[in-house]
Amino acid sequence: MKFSVNQKDLQESLNFCQNVIERRSTLPILSNVLLEAKNQALVITATDLDMIFIHRINNIEIEKEGKTTTNSLIMYDIVRKFSSGKKINIESISESKIQLESEKSKFKLNCIDAQEFPIMDDNFQSEEIELSSQQFLKLLNKCKFSISNDETRHYLSGIFFHHTSGDEKNYLTAASTDSHRMSISKMRLDSPIKFEPIILPKKTIFHLCSILENYSNKIKISNSKSKIKVLLENSILISKVIDGKFPNYVQVVPKNNNKKLEADLEIFKNCVDRVASVSTDKKDGVKFNMSKDKLDLSVNNTQSGDGKESLSVKFEHELDISFNPKYLIDVASQLEGEKIEIYFNDTASPALIKDPGDFDSIFVIMPMKG
Repeated sequence: MKFSVNQKDLQESLNFCQNVIERRSTLPILSNVLLEAKNQALVITATDLDMIFIHRINNIEIEKEGKTTTNSLIMYDIVRKFSSGKKINIESISESKIQLESEKSKFKLNCIDAQEFPIMDDNFQSEEIELSSQQFLKLLNKCKFSISNDETRHYLSGIFFHHTSGDEKNYLTAASTDSHRMSISKMRLDSPIKFEPIILPKKTIFHLCSILENYSNKIKISNSKSKIKVLLENSILISKVIDGKFPNYVQVVPKNNNKKLEADLEIFKNCVDRVASVSTDKKDGVKFNMSKDKLDLSVNNTQSGDGKESLSVKFEHELDISFNPKYLIDVASQLEGEKIEIYFNDTASPALIKDPGDFDSIFVIMPMKG
């Protein structure tokens, strides 16, 4: 194997691979990337056995086709320290060594035979759905912060995707919850789709977010009960999905929250953030003391002190309630409009948060006791 590749292209590809590869793998081959040079392209593959990521770099100069595997992290670390955009010459100098050369630098890295690299079966019977990558990314971003970290309830440690319809419209809907808060977001579809409901794992979600961030073309998705395939222009991601039943989240959405608070989004977010600074304890809630057109925020911590903020809002009632400030900031950071709307029922009931700039997303937050 002998070929030349642009430093920037190789760095980007290896960077994506870092999100897949397990740092503490017991199998040495899983710390490696598979490099395959053929048909004027370099195909780089990374896997952790639950997810496989394949990225193609086109139009490279190949002198001799071939394939091998080498340590992903070490190769990435070297490549990113080469001069940006320069040519890198790569060749197999023996069965167990690969050489990287750029300008006056030369490195020899250990290899493991490509035959040992595990490849996941990508035989999908289901039809492909074409989606806007940025709309799909929006669903991921709006829901990822509500994913549970509780390993005992594995079915909550991902985002639930399914097809929904209403008012003669079709949607791909996403939902996530850690039982203290919940995010629901949906994207409009042109027509009904056949889509097996799935729970996408957290690691896959964060990897997708990183590869879709600067990607504007359409993506194609096909899925089965046990895995999903996402097709990009030069990449393929195949991932197992979580085996479990997601709870009926619709019944958790509050129906009787008639007390509406409307506030300027940036002012609200900054006030909550500032007042929460006084406390390092996650158990300290930010207290909402609401009266007509006024919201007083306060945090009291016996060790560090207390903080108070007041802001003008639109509100026609009186109510006291407490929330985890991080949950409020997480939601506020994902809103697109200039305002935030929070709907309350009473002190003990969950609050419903809406975004006037995005009618397709809603958030539910449980209050804190005390």
